[in-house]
Amino acid sequence: MDGIRKTFAGMPWWVRWVAVPLLALFVFGGVITSVLGAIIGLAFKALLFVALVGGLVFVVKKVKSGGEKSSSGQW
Repeated sequence: MDGIRKTFAGMPWWVRWVAVPLLALFVFGGVITSVLGAIIGLAFKALLFVALVGGLVFVVKKVKSGGEKSSSGQW
């Protein structure tokens, strides 16, 4: 680990802060993209599931109550 620090100590700032991250993105870009895509897809599916279950509960409660409007605020 100390050898890596010594190697990078003699390099210009742009190598550490620009070139190395760009190389990492080039090499691991596909992995990063697929992981982020999977996480975003899973979050979207979870939100869609919650919305569909909420809509189903709403419709079932409306149908069960017969469409009546109650002044007491109950379903």
